[in-house]
Amino acid sequence: MSVLEHPSFDNHEKVLFATDKETGLRAIIGVHSTARGPSVGGCRFWKYENSAAALDDVLRLSQGMSYKNVMADLPIGGGKSVIMKPDGDFDREALFQAFGRAVDSLSGHYITAEDVGVSPADMVSVSKSTKHVTGLPEGKAASGDPSPVTAEGVFRGIRACVKRGGFSDLSGVRVAVQGASGHVGNYLCGHLAKAGAQLIVTDINLDGLKPLAEQHGATIVDKDAIYDQDADVFAPCALGSIINPDTIDRLKVKIVAGAANNQLSTRDMGAKLQERGILYAPDYVINAGGIINVMGEIRGDFDPSWVQGKLENLETTLGEILDRAENEGRPANVIADEMARARIEEARAAKAA
Repeated sequence: MSVLEHPSFDNHEKVLFATDKETGLRAIIGVHSTARGPSVGGCRFWKYENSAAALDDVLRLSQGMSYKNVMADLPIGGGKSVIMKPDGDFDREALFQAFGRAVDSLSGHYITAEDVGVSPADMVSVSKSTKHVTGLPEGKAASGDPSPVTAEGVFRGIRACVKRGGFSDLSGVRVAVQGASGHVGNYLCGHLAKAGAQLIVTDINLDGLKPLAEQHGATIVDKDAIYDQDADVFAPCALGSIINPDTIDRLKVKIVAGAANNQLSTRDMGAKLQERGILYAPDYVINAGGIINVMGEIRGDFDPSWVQGKLENLETTLGEILDRAENEGRPANVIADEMARARIEEARAAKAA
């Protein structure tokens, strides 16, 4: 199957396959849209089962970045990249420098940043080969690790959903957090605990959850058991496609709202959640804090107050989506997709005029 016939292909403007024999680099960069500006999105470093899985991931993630960026009202398009983690030993710095050369070959049509498995230090390595990189720890407009801002945006989204679910605040609300020992998940747990929520946590790295139990009184459960918890909110903060035919009927929650990208394995899962009376906060709306932080760096003069203003706008946008979903009796993810596509098409028309 070619890329053009791939079920996750959505008229992507560019898809670049990059390899480097010396470093072992095998990467794919997906540029979904540049209608509103250069495509921007993080680089994911992951042990994929095969290249087909990596391609599917980058196509879905880059489309999601277009939707995320336009819904956050940012003057950028959507793109994403994945690096297939090499087997055995490898020179990490050299690998990311080689990736930087691949990014540079796109002449600014794609700007990279951190994502799962990637650190600010890796972005420093990338910056040695290209200027089209953000999330750097140093520099005039450096924004550093975007995880804390992503977590704050997700926390705001959960708080808004909880209020719609009949709770006055988060005090005593039971939140099951998947991927809790990751960067975003860990920060999110801190926000939730401070607000009085009761935490149920899991991760593939169970040892990394011990500090959450000690600091916040979190209950640790096995990674597969997280779907069966008697909780009020399920917050997916790991990888995608976790709301699927095998898991959806196991959920006992009233709300699904988390940081993971592409939480729904297929679009119709949104309707399934609605049928079960579960409120869903579209992932690319509430997890846009990181890209907002990155945009603050791209602007050239990082301003925390500008970032905070954009986070407040995310809450407003989420409210509009949930209002429409309730009034029209349609899934929130469908409403959000329609809004995002309409905004992108409007930008394309304006660009072509």
